[in-house]
Amino acid sequence: MAKQSKAQQETVERVMHEFKHHELKANGGRTVRNPKQAIAIALREAGASRDESPKKNAENLKRTKGRERIADAGAKATRADLYAEAKRRNIAGRSKMSREELARALDA
Repeated sequence: MAKQSKAQQETVERVMHEFKHHELKANGGRTVRNPKQAIAIALREAGASRDESPKKNAENLKRTKGRERIADAGAKATRADLYAEAKRRNIAGRSKMSREELARALDA
């Protein structure tokens, strides 16, 4: 396996930490239980997958680091995040609400 950059190592560590604590989700929203699947997700997010082209790996790492920066900065949740939480809480009228309205409804 090729040497990974510090950014790639940090991403792999974060994803494996999520897996260890049963917080890692697959595309379908299901918790990942298979260690091999967790490793594949970690390498793909880190842009270190041998199955992707170098260009695609660079794009994956850039996208992942952008998402991590947003999460670390404590930025506001996206409308999709708020909508998912509103759906979980069964808040009526959520589909027509804006991001700000969803945030207020969830705070109430």
